[in-house]
Amino acid sequence: MPTAMIEKRIGETLLVGYSLAGEETVIAAPELNVCFDIGKAPREVISIDHLCLSHGHPDHAAGLHYYFTQRWFINNSTGTAYVPEYLLRPIQDLMEVWTRIEGRRTEARLVVARPGEDIPTRRDLVLRPFEVNHGVYSLGYSVVEVRHKLKPEFAEKTGPQLVELKKRGIAIENRLEVPLIAYCGDTATGDFLDLDHVRNARVLLMECTFFDEEHSDRARAGKHVHVRDLPQIMSRVRSPHVVLFHVTRRTPIHFARKLLHEVLSPADRERTTFLMDRPPRKRFHDEQNQSEG
Repeated sequence: MPTAMIEKRIGETLLVGYSLAGEETVIAAPELNVCFDIGKAPREVISIDHLCLSHGHPDHAAGLHYYFTQRWFINNSTGTAYVPEYLLRPIQDLMEVWTRIEGRRTEARLVVARPGEDIPTRRDLVLRPFEVNHGVYSLGYSVVEVRHKLKPEFAEKTGPQLVELKKRGIAIENRLEVPLIAYCGDTATGDFLDLDHVRNARVLLMECTFFDEEHSDRARAGKHVHVRDLPQIMSRVRSPHVVLFHVTRRTPIHFARKLLHEVLSPADRERTTFLMDRPPRKRFHDEQNQSEG
C-alpha cells in the first residue's frame, strides 16, 4: 500500500516521518538509528533500534506494541524504547494485556529516560533527554555526537607514553559535543530552548500546532506552540535548520506557509521548513506527455 510518510534531507540529516496533530506523530533519523515517537508504527521505522517516546498520548505512542511485535515477526533484535519514568509501569501492563490477547509474549526492552542523563546508542552518539512544557509530563530528546581530540600538549607523545599518562589519571583528550538533532515533542515554549544541545542542534524539530489568530487561547491551554510564538523561539535558537511539525489537518500547508512568511524575518524563514510540506505532485497528463516526449 502507498505510504503517507515523508522523506526529506535537512542539511546533512535524512528525516523520515509523518505528523498531524491529534492523529499521528513519528519522525525518524534512519542514518542515526533513532526514531522520535512511534505514532501508529509505520513500516518505515520498524527496523530502527532506538525509539524515544516523549509522552503517552495515543497519536505519539499507539503503535508501541506493534513496533515490538513486528520486529519479532521480521526476526530483528528486540529494539529499545526510552520512556518517561511515569510511563514504565503502564506500558509494562499494556504489554501484559497484549500477551493475553495475542496468546504469545512479545519481548520489549524498556529503559527509563531521565532529563540530563545521557543514554549511549553507539560509541560516538548519546541521547540526552530533557523536560519540555506540555499539558502532561513530556520529554524531548537530543542526539549528540561525542568526539575526543588529543590535547595539543600531548601531540608529540608516543602511544605507550599516552597509555601511561591515562593510567596515571591524566586527561589527555578534550571532549567535543556536536548536537545533531533536538526533538521537542509536544510543547509550548520553555526554558529547554536555552539548553546548548537544543538551541545549537543542527536540526531542531519543533512543533507548531495552531495558526488561526483566534486559536491563541487554545494553544496556551493545551501548551502547544502558536505560529505567533515562532519569532521569539527563533530568536533563542541558533539551529541552521528548524523543522516544524504537528500542524493540524484544519491548516493547509499553503496557509501555514503564508502565515510563516508574515511572522518571520527573511533570515528565519530561510532556515525553517515544514515536515509535511510535500513537493508538488505532477498531474498525470504532464507525466504522460513527458513519457511520450
